[in-house]
Amino acid sequence: MSRLTDLIAQAKMKDAELGNELEREFKTLANRRSFGLNFERHRPENVELPGRPVRKGDKVHVLPPRGETKKGDQRVWRVRGFSKLDGKRVAKLELIGAAEPEEQEVAVEDLVVVAEFRDYIYPGLVSTGKVERGGDKPYHTVINGENFHALEALTFTHRAKIDVIYIDPPYNTGAKDWKYNNDYVEGDDLYRHSKWLAFMERRLKIAKELLNPASSCLIVTIDEKEYLRLGLLLEQTFPDANVQMVSSVINPKGAARGSSFGRTDEYLFFVTSGSAAPHAVPLGTDWKIVQDKRAGKLRWAELMRSGSNALRADSPNQFYPIFIYNSDEGPKFHSVGETYLGSDYKEIEAPEGCVAIWPIRSDGTEGNWQNSTITLRELLKKGYVRLGRWRGDQTSITYVYRGQQKKVEDGLFPIIGNKQDGSIVVDDAAYQPTFIPGTQWRIPSHNAEQGGTNLQKLLMPGRKFPFPKSLYAVEDALRFFVASNPSATILDFFSGSGTTAHAVMRLNKQDDGQRQCISVTNNEVGAGEQKALTKGNLRPGDPDWEKWGICDYITKPRIRAAITGETPEGEPIKGDYKFTDEFPMAEGFEESAEFFTLTYETKLSVDHNRAFAKIAPLLWMRAGSEGRRIDDLPGQGWDVADTYGLLTDLDQAAPFSDAVKAKDGVRIAYIVF
Repeated sequence: MSRLTDLIAQAKMKDAELGNELEREFKTLANRRSFGLNFERHRPENVELPGRPVRKGDKVHVLPPRGETKKGDQRVWRVRGFSKLDGKRVAKLELIGAAEPEEQEVAVEDLVVVAEFRDYIYPGLVSTGKVERGGDKPYHTVINGENFHALEALTFTHRAKIDVIYIDPPYNTGAKDWKYNNDYVEGDDLYRHSKWLAFMERRLKIAKELLNPASSCLIVTIDEKEYLRLGLLLEQTFPDANVQMVSSVINPKGAARGSSFGRTDEYLFFVTSGSAAPHAVPLGTDWKIVQDKRAGKLRWAELMRSGSNALRADSPNQFYPIFIYNSDEGPKFHSVGETYLGSDYKEIEAPEGCVAIWPIRSDGTEGNWQNSTITLRELLKKGYVRLGRWRGDQTSITYVYRGQQKKVEDGLFPIIGNKQDGSIVVDDAAYQPTFIPGTQWRIPSHNAEQGGTNLQKLLMPGRKFPFPKSLYAVEDALRFFVASNPSATILDFFSGSGTTAHAVMRLNKQDDGQRQCISVTNNEVGAGEQKALTKGNLRPGDPDWEKWGICDYITKPRIRAAITGETPEGEPIKGDYKFTDEFPMAEGFEESAEFFTLTYETKLSVDHNRAFAKIAPLLWMRAGSEGRRIDDLPGQGWDVADTYGLLTDLDQAAPFSDAVKAKDGVRIAYIVF
């Protein structure tokens, strides 16, 4: 090890960047786990930034000539300077990490800036449109950009503030429908699993910083290709959280898998931190197939204890007789006897005309009742104890247990009378049961074809997106964790077609909530379109290329359509929403959303406030994405919006402070200088 350390030190002296890279890899190997999930992290990830101006010092790729479909030069070059050649701006390039120095000059128009994920970035946001129907509700936001860098930007605006993250990441199947979604590595790449894990780990580590440690949930969907590795990765990344996996049928017909069984389901990992846990919530009629048939009625439990601690010796004070008698109207209670501590309970005589019921188990052994004598007498007074049909000393006795008692007392089960034994009769016609399901979901509304593909066709006729999630599947998964938090903030950094934001709007409509969703996606173009556009002499960054990207062509139009109730062509959306909350899609939602593109600013422009207009949306988002935004530096040295204030001239601190005090709802004050 010491020899390696010496060699790394020598490398640093000759090439600091190479030496630092070697040191990072050495530390990674030295710290590798002996047990658990091990994978290669040797490939630094980078992303091309089409449209970003090329500047001196930038890292770049050299693009192939326009019209060629082959990949360009994937080596990374550094821009050392510029010159003019035949009227064109030309960049002087130097190959990074080459064994021998290599230089070339390339027209700037044939270069694309590359950002490696170890590089510092100075993010900004540029608004590309909005739709406003939500009044004073927080805005949903959609960010077009590389999600790793968008997550880094969100550490400024939302560190430890996110309540739920829902993501549908690349499944690593090798499919090429959307390069961003499923083609991170080639299907025959020997390192495909480790590269996928490195890809996911980088993002999950930042996601962990965004989640509220006091109470939050990460939901990740996956299929059989990577679910084992993902499970281990989640356990290692969130060691203090509770990780549970649910199997959900999304394609009852089954997707062919060659010589394997057809795939009908996928998996949802729920990673809960702090006090977070699924809540019992009202669910749609389609959940009845996994619901106890008695869930819609007041539940009566057996008074005699079963399971653990069910013997007399476990609770001696709860071994006593209950005296009942039979009348013309049916069996009735007489009284509750005292605890019996003797050795022969049969010596206790029942009152005249009564029989004694003891907690005797089916195998003849002595058991115990669920309640003490004092508690049972109180339950009898309230009508919370009931007798079955008359069977003498074998007559069954049931009672309303504590959780069900609260439902009665809260008015969920109104009392409308009493039976002959004094037990209550309730009205359960209007009751909507709440419950927490098991880990096997076979819910019709979660069908990806009906709730995903077909629904999307109604929203955006003619626009295709492969394998969209069922809107109702996402809605249900979120509901267990946000139903009790009407102001929750939800993040989806693999937002695809925008299903998560759509589901959050559905949830808000159902309880008048003010939840907000942050959606992050890039603007990748599908493989088929990409080939055709390339042959048409177009490149990423060209307007006629970008308009076909996932964010501009699918995500933003879908969210706009959901809110307005109109297709991208301006026609009312046909069809109705189903399950839980049924209404015409053309009604839309009383929500607002704003769309942004992630930008990469220079340190100099940020330091000198020349990039303030692009930093302004981040300040607004950190303050809650509500109300007016301060988009320009105020001429008077300060400004106060609905939820935050901005001070740019310290000499104006006094009037600024007065304005903040006079304004209700201000959550944060920024000092910019």
